[in-house]
Amino acid sequence: MTIVDYVTSTFPNHSQEFKNQLVNSGRIMKVSAGDEIMSIGGDFKTIPVIVEGSIKVVREDEEGNELFLYYLTEGQTCAMSLNCCLMSKPSEVRATAEEDTVIISIPGDHAGNWMSDLPEWRDFILNTYQLRFREMLHTIDGIAFQQLDERVLQYLRDKGDVHETKELKLTHQAIADDLNSSREVISRVLKILEKNQKIELHRNRIVLM
Repeated sequence: MTIVDYVTSTFPNHSQEFKNQLVNSGRIMKVSAGDEIMSIGGDFKTIPVIVEGSIKVVREDEEGNELFLYYLTEGQTCAMSLNCCLMSKPSEVRATAEEDTVIISIPGDHAGNWMSDLPEWRDFILNTYQLRFREMLHTIDGIAFQQLDERVLQYLRDKGDVHETKELKLTHQAIADDLNSSREVISRVLKILEKNQKIELHRNRIVLM
């Protein structure tokens, strides 16, 4: 597919001017599952718009402990990358391709100019900030108010929604890393969820009921 095809299929209801700007200014980048797109402390001059696949965004402390924040899917971009480009600040998150992913890379100076010159782009960016803010609140609520079994189940459901499947190829350690827990604790929680008929456990595979 060409950049025109990706833009047309991802933004079918947007104006032709919006599409032309993405086509003329952006470039296609293809990344494989597991590839790091943004690193903590990195300096970024482009904004990624996802047109195929998905990206996982996590926060990391000084000791390397991770906390899953949210997924980026088709037609979305990362508020943190906007912060890096528009405010000239280093990245405070790490973004990794959850699967083979295609993005359109937009130069930061173009994206900044579009905020005043292209109202539809400004609306797209403001909606992005609103969506990411809601997801951050969702993460905070989960930590503050939910029991761990509820957090794990919601995490699994979110991942299933992103991949459009009920069968997840996932290790207990991977869940523990994303939820800043231990493998032993996660394994116990998963067994409780299986006993309550919320999931089925298999070797490196979890099925949502």
